[in-house]
Amino acid sequence: MGEEKKAVDDVCACCRHKSTPRDAGEQKNLQNRINRIIGQLKGIQGMIEDNRYCGDVLVQIGAVESALQSLGYVILAEHMMTCVAEGVQQGNTEILAEAVELMKKIK
Repeated sequence: MGEEKKAVDDVCACCRHKSTPRDAGEQKNLQNRINRIIGQLKGIQGMIEDNRYCGDVLVQIGAVESALQSLGYVILAEHMMTCVAEGVQQGNTEILAEAVELMKKIK
């Protein structure tokens, strides 16, 4: 079963890992951002449960969207400086097309 799992990992894009791991500071920064976003989402959930004014809820939704987009840009910058740069150095120019597609996805 171990070899079967490995074969799936090799082809599953969601199972890939970075060649160069994030350092502890980067990891902590990303986790802090994610925790703040989770807190904002829980706040929105509470606002809806409390039947709060729609405009106030929408303002908070906009804040969450902005926080997610900011997180995406941080991850994209890291991706470009590590994964993409390493891929190009190793002769993998296809990673450039992947990077462009990722940029489109996060707007």
